[in-house]
Amino acid sequence: MSSIQPRPSAVTERAQKWAMRRMALLRRTIAVAAMILAAPWAMAQGGPPSAPAVGVVTVERQPITEHTEFNGRIESPLRVDLVARVTAFLNERLFTAGAEVKKGDLLYRLERPPFEADLEAKQAAVAQAEAQLENANLALARAEELLRKSAGTQVAVENARAQQRSTSAQLRLAQAQLHQSQINLEYTEIRSPIDGRIGRTLVDIGNLVGPTTGTLATVVSQDPMYVTFPVPMPRALELRDRYEARGGFDAVRIRVRLPGGKTYDQVGKLNFVDISVAQDTDTIILRGTIPNPVLSPEQGGGRSVRELINAEFVTVSLEALEPRQVIAVPRAAILADQQGDYVFVVDENDVARQRRVRLGQSTPQMAAVIDGLKEGERVVVEGLQRVRPDMLVAPRPASAVARAELMP
Repeated sequence: MSSIQPRPSAVTERAQKWAMRRMALLRRTIAVAAMILAAPWAMAQGGPPSAPAVGVVTVERQPITEHTEFNGRIESPLRVDLVARVTAFLNERLFTAGAEVKKGDLLYRLERPPFEADLEAKQAAVAQAEAQLENANLALARAEELLRKSAGTQVAVENARAQQRSTSAQLRLAQAQLHQSQINLEYTEIRSPIDGRIGRTLVDIGNLVGPTTGTLATVVSQDPMYVTFPVPMPRALELRDRYEARGGFDAVRIRVRLPGGKTYDQVGKLNFVDISVAQDTDTIILRGTIPNPVLSPEQGGGRSVRELINAEFVTVSLEALEPRQVIAVPRAAILADQQGDYVFVVDENDVARQRRVRLGQSTPQMAAVIDGLKEGERVVVEGLQRVRPDMLVAPRPASAVARAELMP
């Protein structure tokens, strides 16, 4: 006798199929999640990171202008302190403080009447001496005439001649005193002895002035100006050895950077080295001249604007006239640590190698390398923050900006 199994209903079959699909979907979701969670671990363990991209330049010889900087000051070649040469009251001041003056310009006028009266008295003394000399000449002529006629004596002639000489000397004395009075009268007008710029007056009108009362005002010349700067003796000897064979003073030029950081557009010439060394600082003074033209037309009161001012503190740069060919790289390639300067050189296997270098005379954009690099090597100038020693890198030509720094 056979047994018959009951068939499941259609509803039950659909429920079983739906449960199986849900289980398969769950398994796939778990697998995907496991792959996502395992990916970082797999990359950290077995997948090396890509080499960082860096910009490189090829090391070449470039012309560089040697320069050495020192602290210095601007000085006027001529400086005159105006002092009254006669004692008198100050009557007039005929200039504007800070204005430019010309040689011979009237600046002060002192009290004149006392000196004019003295001049008139000396003129009268000269006239009197001339009359006395004329009378002495007549007396001498009469005595000599009488002697020739045997009506006079030799003693009378000699006495008349002595009187004539004495009177002549008195005339010369009176003339000298007159000349002195004329000079004193001229001294009541104080004029500028040079072309330059005059400072403020130190004595007011109405005061008694004279040779012992001090300076009335100061006039300084304006164009050209001196640039003086102390140089340590070791550096001075180095500069002498470097430029002596190239023409000495004629091999260098002077540029000036003003206190605000602006570079003065005029170029100076070195022309003097002091004859002695300062014992307290072991420095020697060098001096050059530099033009100081007027920047703007004269303003009110004869004032004009010039760039350089007497006693101004500046930075002096001694530059070679002819550039020198040196191995150079952009300043951006130079790094430094406690051991000194270094660069990253990319070898033939594209591995960045740390290389110590010794720098020479450089510019703000370009660094001259005395030792440590050869022509043709590749130096990293961009992406340095991503580079470590002995790291594989992906070199590429540096940007146009970095390459421009190597242009002469």
